[in-house]
Amino acid sequence: MLRISDRTRNLGTENAFVVLKEVNELYKKGKDIINFCIGQPDFDTPEYIKQGAVKAIKDGKTGYTESSGIPPLREAIAAYLSKTREIDVKPSSVVVANGAKPFIGYAILSVTDYGEGQEVLYPNPGFPIYESQIRAHGAIPLSLNLRERKRYSFEIDELERKISEKTRLLILNSPHNPTGGVLGRDDLEQIADVVKRYEDLWVLSDEVYSRMVHDGEFASISSLPGMQERTVILDGASKTYAMTGWRIGFASNEKLASYLATWVTNTDSCAGHPNQYAALAALTGPQDESKRMMLSFKRRRDLIVKGLNEIEGLRCISPGGAFYAWPSVTEACRLVGAEDSEDFRKRLLYDAGVAVLSDIHFGQRIKGEGQHIRFSYATSEENIREGLRRIGDYIKGNKRT
Repeated sequence: MLRISDRTRNLGTENAFVVLKEVNELYKKGKDIINFCIGQPDFDTPEYIKQGAVKAIKDGKTGYTESSGIPPLREAIAAYLSKTREIDVKPSSVVVANGAKPFIGYAILSVTDYGEGQEVLYPNPGFPIYESQIRAHGAIPLSLNLRERKRYSFEIDELERKISEKTRLLILNSPHNPTGGVLGRDDLEQIADVVKRYEDLWVLSDEVYSRMVHDGEFASISSLPGMQERTVILDGASKTYAMTGWRIGFASNEKLASYLATWVTNTDSCAGHPNQYAALAALTGPQDESKRMMLSFKRRRDLIVKGLNEIEGLRCISPGGAFYAWPSVTEACRLVGAEDSEDFRKRLLYDAGVAVLSDIHFGQRIKGEGQHIRFSYATSEENIREGLRRIGDYIKGNKRT
C-alpha cells in the first residue's frame, strides 16, 4: 500500500484557516456571520505600494532574483531594522522570503540537527506553526506557559528549569499572537541574562507585529548587549502595510543570513520579484496610511476590551499590542453549560453567528489558567459592536437556571 509519511500525517496546521472553512460553508448557506477568526488587516494595500509593483512589472522585473532578495530592498530593510531596533543592521545580514512564516522553519533547520534530541522552546499559547515546524524538522518542542498574571509572559524560573545544554533555539513573539501580550525591556533583559549562559543557544524573535504596540514603545531583544549576534529578527510587510497576500517577509542575522538564503534557494528560489518592489515602496514611501491603520487598531482594541468586559461571564485584560483579544470565558462556559472553550466557540458560530477561535487552536491548555477564546479585531468597529451584541444576547438567552 502506498504510504504517507508519519511526519506529514502528523503535521500541524493553522486552525484559523480550518475555522475559516467552516465560516465559508455557512456563508454559502446564506448565514450572516461576524468573523473575528482571521488575523489580517481589513484595509486595502495603499495605492503607492501597488504602483511600486505595477511599475516593476512594466519595467520587466518578473524573473528570478537573488535568493536573499533584491539589493535595494535588503538595504531598505537594513535601514528600517537599524532605526526601529536601535542597532546596526547590515544589508548582507538580511534575507527576504515569501512571507515571514518560512523563516520559522528555516531558523529551526539552521540551528538544530534532525533526530539529535535537540530542543526548541516556544510560547504556549502561541502561533501553532511554531510547534508543528519544530516537530516536522525533528527537534523536540518544549512549551513555555504564558500566564495571565504576567500579562501573558512566561515565568523566568520556568525558562531556567526547561532550558538545558540540548536547547538550541528560543522562540519569542512580541507583540504576541494570540494574547496581544508585549514583552517589555525588563522582561527581555531577564530572558537575555538566561540565554547568554548557553553558548549554543539562538533566539528567533518573531516581531511581525512590532508596529502595533498600543501602550509604550516596542522593544526587541536584539537591541540588548550581546544579543544581536545570536538573535534572528523576524518581521515582514503583511501586518504593517496590509500586504498579507503579497507574501513578503524578512529576517536578519549576520551569521545565519547565508544559510537562510540557501534554504530559500532550496524551497522557493526567491520571493516574487515585483512583490519585492512593492515592499520596497512600502518601506521607503510615505508612512501616513500605515500610521492611520495602527491608530485604528488601538481604537478597536479599546472598543472590544470594554465591550467584552461588559458581557456577563467574560473577562479580558487589555492587550498591549497586535490586534488580538484573549478573554477568559470560563464563567461564560459555566453559565450556558458549555463543556469548554471549543464547545463555546462552536455555539457562538452556529447559534450566534460569531466566528472566533478557541484556546486549543494555539496549544495546550494551561492548568489553572481557565478557558479562553481569541478575537482578531482587525475588522470594522461596526462589526465589533454587532459581534459583541450577539455574544451578549446569546449568553443572556441561554443561561442555565
